[in-house]
Amino acid sequence: MDIKEIQSLIKFVAKSGATEVKLETDDIKITIRTGDGNYRGATTMVQQIPVGQHMAPMSHAQPEAPAVQTAENAAKEAAKEDSKYITIKSPIIGTFYRKPSPDKPVFVEVGSEIAKGDVLCVIEAMKLFNDIESEVSGKIVKVLVEDSSPVEFDQPLFLVDPS
Repeated sequence: MDIKEIQSLIKFVAKSGATEVKLETDDIKITIRTGDGNYRGATTMVQQIPVGQHMAPMSHAQPEAPAVQTAENAAKEAAKEDSKYITIKSPIIGTFYRKPSPDKPVFVEVGSEIAKGDVLCVIEAMKLFNDIESEVSGKIVKVLVEDSSPVEFDQPLFLVDPS
């Protein structure tokens, strides 16, 4: 079973509403649990929450409208500015780490020159640490995720200036 099949299984379980699924084959044993996030055992915990929906819903009161428009305008301006950069996204769901281990230096900093194939970070998924390699050459402009924080599939991790 490869990582793509495991990701598909995780997404299917999350969408199905099941709270726990166990899968055992000759060479692999997987337990996927979804729920309130209080469980901290050796099994994988999955809760599909799209990025950006973790904030409380805004009320529809009139005083809030100008702030919303300003935030939208700021987001559009940032998107225009970032459009010249290449976004490196997470290929898997897991926990993002900037260092190979707590006592080692970070893989890349803002301003670091990278080449295709360089390791940028590590994402832990199901107790496996996966090196995330660059698919482009360039210079790191921005790190978009905090160290040791959870990331979703296809979530932007780095902005790279390819020039």
